[in-house]
Amino acid sequence: MKLLVDTHCHTLASGHAYSTIKEMADYASQIGMKIIGMTDHGPSLPGAPHIYHFGNLRVLPEYISGVRILKGVEANMMDYDGGLDMPEKFLSKLELVIAGFHDGCLAPGSVEENTSAVIGAMKNPWVDIIAHPGNPQFPINIEQIVACAIETGTLIEINNSSFGNARKGSEGNCRDIVLEAKKKGALLTTGSDSHICFHVGKLDKVLSLFEDVGIPEELVISSHPQKLVDFLNKKGRNINYGMTIPVV
Repeated sequence: MKLLVDTHCHTLASGHAYSTIKEMADYASQIGMKIIGMTDHGPSLPGAPHIYHFGNLRVLPEYISGVRILKGVEANMMDYDGGLDMPEKFLSKLELVIAGFHDGCLAPGSVEENTSAVIGAMKNPWVDIIAHPGNPQFPINIEQIVACAIETGTLIEINNSSFGNARKGSEGNCRDIVLEAKKKGALLTTGSDSHICFHVGKLDKVLSLFEDVGIPEELVISSHPQKLVDFLNKKGRNINYGMTIPVV
């Protein structure tokens, strides 16, 4: 299986990342990625951009260096009902919305509270992906989350950085999530969570896990760009892909 899409990337706008959009796109092009999501942190995380940053993403070209750039956000879950730090009028104008836990925005709760937050976020029609759900700091009921992901048509992210220095101890939870997704037929996506251009498309640990547990390629949306585009358009987006690509 080849992974041609990276749905989770951060630019220097996030405040603790170190590359521009152009640098991210250039590197993605060099390694053969077809789509990357520009998903800087939502405005409530310390150091994150002002909400106007996301409102103005419309000025970005669709393609940079031949790579389709999806204009998005990694929004923060702010309460145990799954409320996000960005209103609908902004979310509805984006091409990709990730929702995730960050302890700078919400204190870790009980399994029941954390699960309630994720389910609430998944029921938001503008949320496409749940970020790094294997984080042991925010334990969840995996069976309930996978079932709700299927019910709401939400992608579950397996995050490559969770196998490194970020969110230590995630590996076992990620494996359990993938196994449950395989069992129930839930759709997965892959994110590098890159905070510098050289990590864009770095999905080796995720791919190794997929191969180890035998996840079918049809459950991995990020294995082909058109699969992600079709998924997002089915959810009500209007994503162009494969048109005449301008040189930028």
